[in-house]
Amino acid sequence: MSVKPLIDEPQSPASEVPMADLIEGMARGARYASRQMARSTPASRTEALYDIADAIEASSGEIVASNEADLAAADANEITGAMRNRLELGEAGVEKLASAIREVAAQPDPLGGVEDEIVRPNGLRVGRMRIPLGVVAMIYESRPNVTADAAVLCLKAGNAVVLRGGSEAIHSNRAIAAAIRTGLEASELPVDAVQLIPVVDRAAIDVLLVQEAWIDLVIPRGGEGLIRAVTEKSRIPVLQHYKGVCHLFIDASAPVERAVEIVTNAKVQRPGVCNSLETLLVHADAVPRVLRPISARLIAEGVELRGCPLVRAALSDLPIHTASAEDWPAEYLDLTLAIRIVPDLEDALDHIATHGSSHTEAIVTDDEDSAATFVGAVQSSTVLVNASTRFADGGELGLGAEIGISTSKLHAFGPMGANELTTRKFVVFGDGHTRQ
Repeated sequence: MSVKPLIDEPQSPASEVPMADLIEGMARGARYASRQMARSTPASRTEALYDIADAIEASSGEIVASNEADLAAADANEITGAMRNRLELGEAGVEKLASAIREVAAQPDPLGGVEDEIVRPNGLRVGRMRIPLGVVAMIYESRPNVTADAAVLCLKAGNAVVLRGGSEAIHSNRAIAAAIRTGLEASELPVDAVQLIPVVDRAAIDVLLVQEAWIDLVIPRGGEGLIRAVTEKSRIPVLQHYKGVCHLFIDASAPVERAVEIVTNAKVQRPGVCNSLETLLVHADAVPRVLRPISARLIAEGVELRGCPLVRAALSDLPIHTASAEDWPAEYLDLTLAIRIVPDLEDALDHIATHGSSHTEAIVTDDEDSAATFVGAVQSSTVLVNASTRFADGGELGLGAEIGISTSKLHAFGPMGANELTTRKFVVFGDGHTRQ
């Protein structure tokens, strides 16, 4: 099979034909493992996750050493900012992996049981049963924690998974995947339910994306370029989110101290992630009270502010850059924030609908009617009232971990946990029924 790489990258010594055989063999193995997973019991899946958590902890030294090798390579390649931040793990990060796995293990099993049962006029009983998706391919950059999160969420939902991490985290990903497979060896689940593609060639992605006979869903997680490239090339359904242009609206009634703290947390706490704040909208009536305290605090935190003409006029003594048309749909992933003054809530809603990415939006308000209008009108995957956008995260929302955040509405919307890695089939019970 001849494949065209998504981007230019040095190839491994292996020829393209063996690579195609390798990837197809892994996909076939995952399909076989998924059949076994579909027959697994809730108890066996739960125990397997605890075995994996134990194996992760037991392998902490190897994982940390492997992560340090990736970080050294990142420094040598001058990888900085958000990408390096996402790459870093450390002992605390490994312990967080194990903790998240145990949290997922302790959650209710998402499979089986008949839901929403009704009895038709002819006596047929019709219900829905939740079942696994089958085989998931996970393609991701930088974050080695995704190796563990994706694996355990797929296992919890009865799926098999093929993982393809980025070359910048290859040592970390291999060490984590090896620990996961060690945990699976101690369990009743098939070891090939979790497989990590061992080569870093980008051509491997192209081969993976044509395995529609064996893979049911592709989930890319990384930069907008990766996600668009995967979506364009894949023969398999893709669940994506391109970027996180997250907004926060300061309503007329917003208390000053609350507004300052929420905005600062949303922008500064971890600016290089997709749920960080990128655009601040301020109600004109709130400007005299809140705009200066918020801006002064952000500047003190090292944030570059880009404001509309009204913002620059109101804060002429502060270093506010002029916001251009390109700033409103921008995902900075850095200590940069666009600020616009809007006349009312309706204008804020229009701005979000025009420039947003359906990821996460928040409102700070003391007005229940404003909060209700905002929650009802905003069509993004996560909407928050009086809370930082940084809570748009599977772990923070009670999912234990997340395999990604979908902004495509089909088949899931927002942070995806184990439940979102399932689908439902119809189950019909009759008593000798035949159709007339």
